[in-house]
Formats: sequence, C-alpha cells, structure tokens
Amino acid sequence: MTELAAVKTALKTQAVETPSWAYGNSGTRFKVFAQPGVPRNPREKLDDAAQVHAFTGAAPTVALHIPWDKVDDYGALAKYAQERGLKLGAINSNTFQDDDYRLGSICHPDAAVRRKALDHLLECVDIMDATGSKDLKLWFADGTNYPGQDDIRERQDRLAEGLAQVYERLGDDQRMLLEYKFFEPAFYMTDVPDWGTAYAHCLKLGPKAQVVVDTGHHAPGTNIEFIVATLLREGKLGAFDFNSRFYADDDLMVGAADPFQLFRIMYEVIRGGGFTPDVAFMLDQCHNIEAKIPAIIRSVMNVQEATAKALLVDGAALADAQRTGDVLAANAVIMDAYNTDVRPLLREVREESGLEPDPIAAYRRSGWAEKIAAERVGGQQAGWGA
Repeated sequence: MTELAAVKTALKTQAVETPSWAYGNSGTRFKVFAQPGVPRNPREKLDDAAQVHAFTGAAPTVALHIPWDKVDDYGALAKYAQERGLKLGAINSNTFQDDDYRLGSICHPDAAVRRKALDHLLECVDIMDATGSKDLKLWFADGTNYPGQDDIRERQDRLAEGLAQVYERLGDDQRMLLEYKFFEPAFYMTDVPDWGTAYAHCLKLGPKAQVVVDTGHHAPGTNIEFIVATLLREGKLGAFDFNSRFYADDDLMVGAADPFQLFRIMYEVIRGGGFTPDVAFMLDQCHNIEAKIPAIIRSVMNVQEATAKALLVDGAALADAQRTGDVLAANAVIMDAYNTDVRPLLREVREESGLEPDPIAAYRRSGWAEKIAAERVGGQQAGWGA
C-alpha cells in the first residue's frame, strides 16, 4: 500500500462524536439566542445528528447529557438512534445546575449534597447500561472562590471517595472519563483544575478511569500536545473534548482559533498510538450565533483536515533530523505537512466512500434547514438546562 493510500485508509476509519447539546440553543452569560428549527427533544437532536453523519460519514455517535436528554425509555432512544444510522455515545453527568450545588457537588462539605450528586452519577451508569454506552464523562464545577472557604485537602478526599464509589459500579466494558478545567465557575481553587490532578485520581482508581483533554480548558500558552503525549505514554488518555478558545473556555468550533495547535495535537495522537477507538474524539461546543448543523459539520471537517496533515508527516525524515540534531530540518518536516492543502485529498476520500465531496454545500442543498424550521413549530426548544 502506498503512503497516500495508507493515509486515505486511516482517514476513512476516523469517527468524531457530536454532542447532543450542540444542536440546542445556547449563548453567553447574558443571552441565549434562539434559532428556527432547533430540536425540542432528544429524538429531534438525533435527527439532526444523523444529518451530520450522512454528509460527513465521520460522526456515527452522539453524546447525551443528563438530565438535558432525560427520557422514560433509554433503550427505545438507543433504538431510535440505530434506525438513523447512529449509536449513543458518552453519557455526560450534570452536577452543576441545582441550587444544592452552590458550594460544590461531590466535594460539597454537606454529606447530604454529596449523596445527591453521587446518586446522580450512579443513575448515569444505569443509563449507560440501558443505552449500551461505554463511557461515563465527568466534569465537576466544584471549587471555591475565596481562601479559607473550605479545606482543600478534605475536598480532595471527598472527591476520591465519590469517584471510587462510581468506579466500583462500572461494568467490565465501561469507562470513567474524568475531565479537568483550571477555572470557572470557581475562581480561587477548582477541585479538578488540571491534567495532573485528573491523572492522579485516575491512576489510583484503576484501568477503567482515564483522562479527558478538553482543548479549551487550559491557561494561555499551555503546551497541550505535551499533555497529550504524556497521557498517551502512560496509557491514561481516554478522550478529547474538541473546541477552541481565544481568551478562556469559549467553546468555539474546533480549529477556529489555532488550527496549527489542533494539527500538533493530532500529530502527537498519531505518534503516540492514540489513533484508535480507545481514544474518543468528541466535540464539546456551543454554537451561539452560527447555524448549528453546518457548524458541527465544519467542526468535523476541521478535525479531519488536522488529522490528514498529521498523517502526512514524514516520520522517517523527522526521526533522521532529530537524530542528527538538525533543528531546522526537523521543524521543516512538521511545517511541510501542516502547510499541505489536504482538502483535495479529503474530497477524494469522501467520493471514494460514496459521499458528496463538499459536506457543507451538500447539506445546504438538502433542504433540511428549511424543513425543520417549518416543522418544528410549537413546544419548547432544547437549550441550556433543557
């Protein structure tokens, strides 16, 4: 197989999980902007997700968020997804929107609140059993705003205790994916602020606990690809939440702010053996002012482009330059791959897979946007907290 053929084969295996909440209304702290045709329930979210997969061929799973996607029959929802060519992916918990969680959830000083949060996490595992999902994704807004507000060490003890109870409930083929975020909504101290804290807890828990890297959850200047390389080296990278940020956690379209960074991350994924189903590529984005389905399609395409460029890095030439200490030659190998226009290659990959070469144009021609705007009238649109 030629090198180009191998790249094409690899690209055809790539899958990017889309988040159910990205199809709903979202906004800033000041305003949520409604759009026509937005889904009113989880099934309509899946209908939209099916469009993304139909035009990209690379988005076969959808992450759910509980309670935003709560239904009476999760088995029936999984079947509905299957009928549309999809599977239900990661189950995302929510321990940040109840009034009880003002001082935290699983790290809260009140045992009763901690119990409430734990019961919700265990409920999410029950939902995994019903949907066939293998990943439980945990992100905690827990933290403090002021020095002395609570005991830092005790909060870590509470966190460890709660995670251990959830871990014990997982099935043999299920995983816990622990996400981190260095600030917001807590501003003095966040209980899971960085990859090291997440890694330490996952290491103690065992092999079914792995770290999620959200590309928007780092301080400016952080070398995210180093984190990726290290977690892969330790066998603890479980998933990505792909998005972009300019200043803080903006949840913008992946690759929008720094496509070169996304390429560098994908190179380390490939270099470290992470281009497998064991590392989930998930989007975690909010489309506040742009049309949602085309934005998600574009995001999938951005991941594909970064991956294609990373696959084109000449590994032999790079290794030779590194061995001989040729700094400029080594950098040139990386830059040559990044500066390659891979769009014609990806058009070929899509056509060989029976897809339209331009997913955005194909979606616009489909009339789906006009159809849902006309049909989804009445009821309550899905959005933050719904």
